[in-house]
Amino acid sequence: MRKLILLLVFCICVNGFAQELNCNVVVNAQLTGNENQQIFQTLENQLKEFVNKTQWTKKEFKLQERISCNIVINITERNGDNFKGAIQIQSSRPVYGSTYTTPVYNINDKDFTFEYVEFQNLIYNESQYESNLISVLAFHIQMIFGLDAESFALEGGQPYFKQAQRIVNFSQQENFKGWKLEDGLQSRFALIDNILSPTFIEFREVMYNYHRRGLDAMSKSKKDGKNEIALALGAFKKMNSRRPNSYLSRVFFDAKAEEIEQIFSSGPNVDISGLIDVLNRVAPMHASKWRNIKF
Repeated sequence: MRKLILLLVFCICVNGFAQELNCNVVVNAQLTGNENQQIFQTLENQLKEFVNKTQWTKKEFKLQERISCNIVINITERNGDNFKGAIQIQSSRPVYGSTYTTPVYNINDKDFTFEYVEFQNLIYNESQYESNLISVLAFHIQMIFGLDAESFALEGGQPYFKQAQRIVNFSQQENFKGWKLEDGLQSRFALIDNILSPTFIEFREVMYNYHRRGLDAMSKSKKDGKNEIALALGAFKKMNSRRPNSYLSRVFFDAKAEEIEQIFSSGPNVDISGLIDVLNRVAPMHASKWRNIKF
């Protein structure tokens, strides 16, 4: 009996460490006009289990280390086993010494078509192509891990970014959009290519300095933390002079613009007159938020 109890405890612990994500998955099929079809609910249930129970990395995650994220798949068309739509992915991480969670990844991938047969097995293989559905999910999940790790350690996301690149490489064999150079400047190919390129090195520096030296330091000194965040964001000026209006700038500010507005619209006051100029230069699409900042 004692051995059985120990075995059960061991299994529970193993399962606890195996789960790496705390992810909510929603499949929205309203735009198809047939949102009540059972296949959409089956897909949602399977994806929830697949995303949350797959072991995506070789790292052991404790309960409090699981990454919170949301995946919303908006299906616009269905033709038999073929589906078309967009996938929105968001992730966040806790801020040290507070109950606040900060957004890290917020992206809307519109090049999303896939094949799915109800109740088909969903299996992730890190070294080979399984399906476009699996590849798109796996790519963005590796991006979640990579950016989360970058926010804690400079270049800490490298192994996850390299895996995302491998997914891009082996997914190019099929005729689905988003995986190739010719698919545009805001594709999955472009995203990982830019992150790993020295041309955009400041992006990764900002990810670390903004979170670790800025947000995480605010529990000790809110003013010092705000100054560090302002300094971190200033690094985008150099990247922008090299490549104006880059995709990585958009990815960063799509996640962070509202937070930045809130941080610098309340006390303690710091001198950010130069920062406002930088923000208007590197993220003009969020100019309305920058106008709301009072200093």
